Amino acid sequence: MLDITANTSLYDIQGLPLWENGEQVLERTVAGEGNMNLVLRIKTTRRSVILKQSKAYVRKYPQIPAPIERLEIEKAILEAISDQKSVASFSPRVLHYHAENYLMLLEDLGSGSDFLDIYAGNKLISPEQLSILVDYLTGIHAIDSVKIPASKAMRALNHQHIFHLPFLADNGFNLDDIQVGLQALSKSYTSDERLAKQVTLLGKRYLEEEHALIHGDFYPGSWLEVGSDLKVIDPEFGGMGDAAFDLGVFLAHLDLAKQPPGYASLILERYTLPVDPVLVQGYRGVEILRRILGLAQLPLALSLEEKSRLLSQAKTLVLS
Repeated sequence: MLDITANTSLYDIQGLPLWENGEQVLERTVAGEGNMNLVLRIKTTRRSVILKQSKAYVRKYPQIPAPIERLEIEKAILEAISDQKSVASFSPRVLHYHAENYLMLLEDLGSGSDFLDIYAGNKLISPEQLSILVDYLTGIHAIDSVKIPASKAMRALNHQHIFHLPFLADNGFNLDDIQVGLQALSKSYTSDERLAKQVTLLGKRYLEEEHALIHGDFYPGSWLEVGSDLKVIDPEFGGMGDAAFDLGVFLAHLDLAKQPPGYASLILERYTLPVDPVLVQGYRGVEILRRILGLAQLPLALSLEEKSRLLSQAKTLVLS
């Protein structure tokens, strides 16, 4: 297997079995953060494309093993989305997949910016953008008769970091490295047996439920503004799962980014498929808790007092 990096030579990239006859690779640059996978933008004599490669670990956290075959699942999800007219324009088309090197060549949606700035208070999602994002979720959740390879290993990895590790008293995370005082604040949540029991039940459902095609990581880093268009990328933790999970994660990140409080009601009113609101709110609470107490930290512009209030609200959502 050829291990591609951001510094892999153009010569080696040219040698990959991905290119059309006579097509020459001219340039390669890093495209986005690529938390799970290596993601490069490749410019050739004919086009601009996105090249992804999965590794046997999480790219952002190399100490965490991850199933290398995850790219095959993402490929199947993107192909299912491209076959659904209502959502096909949101995500890139798969141009080529090379299983031997765990490589996928994708349509380049164009240079744009994600929505991570909303955590710093530098970006406000408009009601129109909110509606588009809800319609995207409705569209993928409504896709039926799809054949997605089992994603149990990726689901198990995500489960560890959402429903398990953040709620352990001794999980190896020193939260004071993130914000002084956060470690002490976490203790009332990592020692709460009632909370742990309910989180465990939600985690069990997350692992077992497979009634809808879900994105699996529907947060601002997966939303792109390209010109006047809104795109959705990186369904790396997606597959057949629980639609309520996508909605809960969506709501949680609006809370974490201090977006208008009325947006939650707008989302649930616009989402037209049947869903259990209690489950949505439970997943919402867990996502808030794990993003403040777990390893997968965000660039949050929140004081310790604001985090304390959010944690308390999240606990109430989980236990309600």
